[in-house]
Amino acid sequence: MLERTHPEPPSDATDWRAQELLLLSQVMRGVGQSLAPAVVLREMLHLMSELLGLNRGRIVLADEGYRTPAPSAIQHAYGLTQDEVAKGRYGPGEGVTGRVLGTGQPAIVQDVDAEPAFLFRAVPRSRLPPQTVAFIALPIEVERRTIGVLACHRIRSRHRQLGDDVAILRILATLAGQMLQLQRLVAATTRELRARNDQLTVALQSAAARYGIVGTAAPLLRAISELERVASATASVLLLGESGTGKELFARALHLSSPRRDQPFIKVNCAAIPEALFESELFGHERGAFTGAHGERAGWFELANQGTIFLDEIGELPLQLQTKLLRTLQEGTILRLGGKREKKIDVRLVAATHRNLEEEALRGHFRRDLFYRLYVIPIRLPSLRERPDDIPLLSQHFLSRANQAHNRNVNLTPGALARLARHDWPGNIRELDNLIERMVLLAETSLLDETAVQRLLQDGPPSASQTVATSVPVAATALGGRQRIGAQDGLRDRAHEDVRDYWRADSHSPQMLNEALALAGGNQTRAAHALGLTVRQLGYRLKKLSTS
Repeated sequence: MLERTHPEPPSDATDWRAQELLLLSQVMRGVGQSLAPAVVLREMLHLMSELLGLNRGRIVLADEGYRTPAPSAIQHAYGLTQDEVAKGRYGPGEGVTGRVLGTGQPAIVQDVDAEPAFLFRAVPRSRLPPQTVAFIALPIEVERRTIGVLACHRIRSRHRQLGDDVAILRILATLAGQMLQLQRLVAATTRELRARNDQLTVALQSAAARYGIVGTAAPLLRAISELERVASATASVLLLGESGTGKELFARALHLSSPRRDQPFIKVNCAAIPEALFESELFGHERGAFTGAHGERAGWFELANQGTIFLDEIGELPLQLQTKLLRTLQEGTILRLGGKREKKIDVRLVAATHRNLEEEALRGHFRRDLFYRLYVIPIRLPSLRERPDDIPLLSQHFLSRANQAHNRNVNLTPGALARLARHDWPGNIRELDNLIERMVLLAETSLLDETAVQRLLQDGPPSASQTVATSVPVAATALGGRQRIGAQDGLRDRAHEDVRDYWRADSHSPQMLNEALALAGGNQTRAAHALGLTVRQLGYRLKKLSTS
């Protein structure tokens, strides 16, 4: 709000030049305090009355959307009641005000009582002083087009030259025009920016839909925008974020939006590969490279030539393999295990991790030079906590998928969706997916409300194995003998684990694998969840089983 002044009312002995300078300085001070025309222009009209005796000032503006001449109305005023302002509307060329707006020529009425065109529309004659009242109306121009009128009443018997009042009003009308033009420019720029933002949002949403990414939250769209901007580059991309934020989906989206889209996309979960097989899996091997190597085999990097390779959980890569990976990235060559000749490859690497690789590098658990090689283009994927508005969309997406997979027809009420949106999701999107599948499998009715959702949430979020174990009841005794790689005694506490458990390659017997598949009706995803494995881990074990 502008700082108000309380000047003395003009008198016969007034120094009019000093009053004019005070008025202009106060108006410019107001412009410095606020660029809002409504604030500055009303204060200007107030100072015209207090300092120069130009009363009942008003600024009449043509209605937007019309070409001149146009109907107009009082937009800013001082000394008029709300009712009088509301009455101050003029048709094209109507009255003195309409004529000034239509012609762009100033009007000076020496005596309003003697002017037939004066309408007394806003202020009736009974509310004016009994003396002779003059009326001054000057055009307000923007880009050489009259868009409004600055007008006021003047007592003609004042000891001040009429020409002086007209001169100061011309200055104020020019200033009003500049402020209104600035307001229009800002409004036009704002509309343009909003339109561009809307177009960008639509484009990003279309991109998200094209890649199968569900959601419209700002952090998600920002990550997609970054992905789109670097898609055509060849530099390595590092996807950062908590476990379960959709890194594989983003890696595939990056590949599909790149010039390599028609070439192979190879995904490798570093955490699911036994340490002894890392080098052979990534870089391949020659015949006789180790016991059982009866023939040569191309590794994942070789298979991804001309395309993209996605190394998920790259923080699990052993240190000795990190050196070889760094050389591959720097030289663009690979050397098979047991091989003697390097092979040239052209592969774009996309890596992902939930770990803080910078801290791992400082502790010596990850090569610092490899970290900087990977950190060329980091893209952070938002957690589900940062996307609460996307939870209803994701829930409906997972619900539709689970209904199809299990031949059900379960729906959620708006209250149920709202309850899901309020929940804290430490397990991220994967946890939401698992919960929705559990709801579909356990639903006793076709429509689940907030109470049903709360009942499933009250004991804490279910793990993936809990979700599928509900529908595939593999006996606990059948799984009791398996071993996991972990911390003390080879075990890890799932409740305090940031990532899923990983099992040794020989953790499950062929009988256990076959039993889980049979109970899951041949569905590898459900069988893997029941066994506490990822689908990749189960697939690897089944492949070994079929070749042994």
